[in-house]
Amino acid sequence: MSFTGLIIGAATFFTIGVFHPLVIKAEYYLGTKSWWLFALVGVICLVASLLVSNLYASIILGVVSFSSFWGIGEVIKQRERVMKGWFPMNPKRAHEYKKDKK
Repeated sequence: MSFTGLIIGAATFFTIGVFHPLVIKAEYYLGTKSWWLFALVGVICLVASLLVSNLYASIILGVVSFSSFWGIGEVIKQRERVMKGWFPMNPKRAHEYKKDKK
């Protein structure tokens, strides 16, 4: 019996579960300028994935890397969700949202 698929599936599920609130918090506190943090984490994890010899660690780092890259687009979409009123707006950055409304 092989547990490899189960372990990788669980790690992927956990990673996606962590990135969902991370994107929401990043947009709330930093706005869309937080995209570069997701890009930086993505590149670091991508390089680490290539350099690590352990198969499990390499796969999980790859999943984290591409989840970070996905997070870049989600931060921008999250801003749109905030502007639609689906998520709370950071009152300290309310001026950033008003300039886009027409």
